Order: sequence, then structure tokens, then C-alpha cells
Amino acid sequence: MSINRCMLLFSRVQHRICAISVRNTNALVDSRCVQFGSITLLKGSGSVSTRQGVSSNSSSRPPDTSLFVPLSIKSDVGSDGAVGAELTQPLDKNELLKILNKFYKRKEMQKIAADQGLDARLFHQAFISFRKYVLEISMLSADLHIIFNDICCGAGHIDDLYPYFMRHAKQIFPMLDCMEDLRKISDLRVPANWYPEARAIQRKVIFHAGPTNSGKTHHAIQRYLAAKSGVYCGPLKLLAHEIFEKSNNAGVPCDLVTGEERTFVDEEGRQAEHVACTIEMCSVTTPYEVAVIDEIQMIRDISRGWAWTRALLGLCAEEIHVCGEPAAINFVTELMYTTGEEVEVRNYKRLTPFSILDHAVESLDNLRPGDCIVCFSKNDIYSISRQIEIRGLECAVIYGSLPPGTKLSQAKKFNDPEDPCKILVATDAIGMGLNLSIKRIIFNSLVKPNINEKGEKELDTISTSQALQIAGRAGRFSSIFKEGEVTTMHRDDLLILKEILSRTVDAIETAGLHPTAEQIEMFAYHLPDATLSNLIDIFVSLSQVDGMYFVCNIDDFKFLADMIQHIPLNLRSRYVFCTAPINKKQPFVCTSFLKFARQFSRDEPLTFDWVCRHVITQWIQQELDSIIQVGVRNITRLIRATETNAPPGTNPLSNQRRLGPSPVSPRRVRGAPKAQDSGVEGWQLDKSLGSRLVQEGLLTPDLLRQLQKEWSKVHRQEEEGVKLVAGNNKTKGNKKKKK
Repeated sequence: MSINRCMLLFSRVQHRICAISVRNTNALVDSRCVQFGSITLLKGSGSVSTRQGVSSNSSSRPPDTSLFVPLSIKSDVGSDGAVGAELTQPLDKNELLKILNKFYKRKEMQKIAADQGLDARLFHQAFISFRKYVLEISMLSADLHIIFNDICCGAGHIDDLYPYFMRHAKQIFPMLDCMEDLRKISDLRVPANWYPEARAIQRKVIFHAGPTNSGKTHHAIQRYLAAKSGVYCGPLKLLAHEIFEKSNNAGVPCDLVTGEERTFVDEEGRQAEHVACTIEMCSVTTPYEVAVIDEIQMIRDISRGWAWTRALLGLCAEEIHVCGEPAAINFVTELMYTTGEEVEVRNYKRLTPFSILDHAVESLDNLRPGDCIVCFSKNDIYSISRQIEIRGLECAVIYGSLPPGTKLSQAKKFNDPEDPCKILVATDAIGMGLNLSIKRIIFNSLVKPNINEKGEKELDTISTSQALQIAGRAGRFSSIFKEGEVTTMHRDDLLILKEILSRTVDAIETAGLHPTAEQIEMFAYHLPDATLSNLIDIFVSLSQVDGMYFVCNIDDFKFLADMIQHIPLNLRSRYVFCTAPINKKQPFVCTSFLKFARQFSRDEPLTFDWVCRHVITQWIQQELDSIIQVGVRNITRLIRATETNAPPGTNPLSNQRRLGPSPVSPRRVRGAPKAQDSGVEGWQLDKSLGSRLVQEGLLTPDLLRQLQKEWSKVHRQEEEGVKLVAGNNKTKGNKKKKK
């Protein structure tokens, strides 16, 4: 007998012994065991046994196996593929199917597999894959062929298939074989250790605590401006812009870094010693003398809290100046115990008083100069601003997705005592740091859409912290109003607002975390075939956190990861792209994001010319949309003016011929009554549509699209008419020449 066949028989005996030992659930466990939940792994052996009554780590939990995506494996035939048939006999596929189905129904096998992490779901998936492999491969490996033959002949037990089944299961679910390592990597209980550069220095932490309009951020910024180097970390692009301008105006060169732009004050692009940035963009490896972390209470934000945790634990600055609500003092102090750093607390009081009025505004006719109406949706912003304009008043508008420059220009317009704009309509974007001359804050609603722990959007009454942030903008220090007032638009909301503002702000108890690029890279080392989105899912499923932390919602990250999964990028680059602050509801932004990722993957430069060719065109379309909105608003004003001045019984637009054709076609609003005056020119706007725009003050996206469509139609008709006339004239001219 050849050496190969001798070794094969020896292997057969080994597998028989192994199968018998697997059936013995009382196998001994020696000192080389590693306890992992209810699974005991024997180091270097791969064999498994279970121990009951041994407590596992209290913070560990079973993984969410719905996240485990099975891999497809090649059905390659080994060099000994034909040896099994030579030693025994060919196998009948029908008999193999019967054996496999009996194995699947064995409860003992399912129980042992569960002890190795193969729950009912994974067991079923692994079995389907194993059965397909056995039945479709042309030649089984010699050892598996012999095991099947023994079972068919009655010389073996169905349970003898278990080692081969598990070997296959670990091929399609490789995480089963490295679960201990994956758990260690996803252990988030000591995040302070993630930042060795910060731990190498003894930082001084100063907490500037106080309500809005107390000067806490002002004092921190003064220290920032006086330092040799510094970084300001804010929650909004607008605040980063504000510090950027303030610093440079004070003669302290400062760069600007946000998710959308990088502005260097040095003409040659050298970095300044000071930088103002959105908190997600701060560097935790660059040394600074002073760092300012604004609005620290956002460390508990379900989506962005990780950025404040990262800045607080990781910034390499000699002094860390933290600004925020007093409700965060105890938590920040406790968090700094984990780094061995003490916290100096400086308390501030509000500089100007504000009071809650006993009456609601109830009508926009009761607005006064210095009023700010706070809304929590764009639709309300648009509706109320239109109704204010109908009343002949000018208003400024500020909401989150406006460009920072536009927000600042709107704020300056409202603050300018010489400007006729005396009313502000805004979202809660004004609640963080904007310097506005507001006399009275008016809550249009007390219900705000929020994202819950599952990433779902839900409506909820604003918290005391949110209400105080917004209300505190009334009567700001250094403005023309020395006292502030707060009320609601609707009478029913006023009592609720008073009750909200009377509560104590809930103390902050937890901070957000997010897996780092290094952690995901280590995960990918063990799971090289998993997508980034899948890696993140498994990481969060296995992650362990103590009572001070929680894992932030990662839906936006996963959305971007799935969007660029088909683009060839290394994992670190893919991770960085997915941290971009992309609004997934904006198709233009998502398209641009994809183009950037593709260009980068080709190792081609992202030049200004490239951006102009591929992105600016779409940006121009957005600008055109904005211009159309302005045009529609002017049309609305024109209609209102003409309807007001038109004699009874006449069409209000019939006297507009001298102004030129209206850019709106005569198509009737669906369901609206026909115009009374059927003799109106075809280019004139249907009066029912004009009435809706004016009387209700609404300009919904549907109405805007309708106007755009009508506008385009009229323009096409006019262009076709011009071409037709020109063509006819040319034809007539040619005929005259021929004559």
C-alpha cells in the first residue's frame, strides 16, 4: 500500500475518534481552555466542549447573527478526490440526501452547533450550503467520502458528519472561528485608551458652565485668541464661520475646516496656528496650546455624540476649554477621572433677564419689531414667511440647510437697525451661538421631529434643554433689547411651554461612541470578504460598553458605505468617505459624492476644473431653482397687488399687457373652477391658483413644480413660435427671390 493510502487510513481513524469525542458532551477541559460565553475553545486544537454554570462577562451578549452574511465557497476537488471511491465504492446521491436530512433533524447536533455560535438560523443556512456542496461536487474529498460510505454501510454514525459540517460552516461564516478576537476588538469600555497622544500629556480641563447668553463661550474664545495655537470645535458650520471671522478680524490668523470646505488664510496654503472647525473635523493628533469644545451637552446626541466624546478624550491640547450646560458638569468630571485629569469649573449667570409672557401671539397681525418665530419644519418656515410678506412686512429666514454665508447675511440683515427687516423666521438653528437682536421668541410649535435609537424619525415635544437654548436667544446681551420675552403662537401651547421651562434639565449620564477606522481595519483582517456596512453592523452587534457610553446611530454611515461599495477603494479611504456629512435626502449631493469617490478611486486629481465640469453644472441647476422661487414670489406679490386694485367683476391681470407676457400658462389647477372671464389672454395666470398662493401664503413643492412646468411650456411655445415665424419669413423671402 502506498504512503498516501496509509496516511489516508490513519486520517480515517483520527476522524472516527474525533466524531466519537464530539458526541461525548462531558469531555474534560484542561488549562488551555478559553471560556467564551457558553463556548469553551481549546487553544490550538479547534475542539469544543461546553461548561454549564460558568458565568460569562456580564457585558458580553450573543451576537446578532442576522448580520452574518454567508460566503460562497468554491467546490474545488482535492488531489485525493478519487481515492475515496477507490478505497470504498461510488456513492448514491439519493442515499446522501437521506443521510443529510437525518443529520439536519438531529437535535443533539443542533445543540452542540449552538454551543459553537451556530444558532438555529445559522445552522439552517450552513446546512443548506453543506448539502448543496455535497450533492453538487463531482468528487468529495477522500475522508468525507469514506465517512459517507461507512454511514451507508451501517459502519458509521450520522453524527460522524459533524466535524465536516462545522468545517464547512466556518468556511462560509468565518467570524465563528475568530469570535473571541472580534469581541476584543469591539470592546469599547475604555475609549480613553484610543488616544495615546492625548494620554501622553497632562491636560488642564476647564468647564465654562452656564445658560445661554451668560458669556461662557466668550471667555473661552478670549483664551483661544490669546494662545499661540488653538482649535475651536463647534456643532455648526455657522459657528465655525463666526469664530473664523472673529479670529481673523482680531488679527489672529485662523483657518476654517468643515465637512464642506477648507479655507486657508495663508495664500500659499500653509496652515495657520489657529483653526475653527465643526467638531467632526477636528484633529486628535495635532498639538495645540488651547482647544475649545462648544455645546458639550451634545455629547449625548444619539447621532453625533461620538464627535464630542472623541474631542474631549482625544484632543492634544495643554488646555481644554469646555462650554455648555451645568447639567454636564458631573458627567464630564467623572469622564475625566478615566484619563486622570481634573476639571476646573467656572460658573456663569445669564447677563440679561427674560420672562415668559401670559398671552400667546395668536395672529401674525400681532407681530412686533424684534420678533423671532421659531418653527421646526421647512414647510412652516415657508408658509409663515409668505404670510408675513403678504402683510407688507419684510422678514429674514434662517434654517439649518442654508449655506453659512446666507445665514450670516440674513442675521446681519435682521440685526441692522437701518434695515426695514424687523421680523425673523427661523428653526432651532438659532439656538446655538448666533448673535441676534431678538426681543421676543415665539414658538410656532412645541413638537419637533427627532431620530430615535433605531434611527427612525418620530415627532416629540421639545425637551427643557432645547426650549431653554431657544428661549435664551431673546434679549441677548449687547443687543438693543435689554430684556427678553418668550411666548407661543397658539394659546394652547403656552401652558405647555411654561411647564417645560419650569422643569430641571436632565443631567447628562452617557456619551456617544463610534468605531474608529483602526478598529474596523482590524475587523476586516478577520473578515476580509465582508462589506464595510456589514463590518459596522457586526461591530456594533458585538460591541461592549460600560454604563457611561452608548454606540451612536450609524445609519447614515452605512447608507454611504452601501452607496460606494461597488467603487474600488481601500478600507481606510472608504471609511473616510463615509464620515462625510452627506444629506442622503439630497440627490444632487449624493451624486456629487459618488463622482468624488469614483475620481479618487482612479487615482486622478480632484482639480478645480474637474469640479467645475462635474459638479458646478448641478449646482447651477440648484441656483436656477432658487431664482425661480424668487421669481414665483414676485409673481405672488404682483398677483396680490393686482387683485387688490382690480375693479369688481374684471380680471385683475387684464391690465398687465404692458408688462409683457406672464411666464405662467393658463392651465387650470386640477379641480379648481373655470375662470369667470373666458376672454383673458392665454398667457395669463389662472385666478384660482393666484388666490391660493396669496390667500393661504403657501408655496409647496408641488405648486412650485407646476409653475416650473408651465413656465417651461410657455417658453417652449414661444421659442417654437419664433422659429416658425422666422422660418415662414425665410420661406417667403426665398420665394420672392425665385420670382
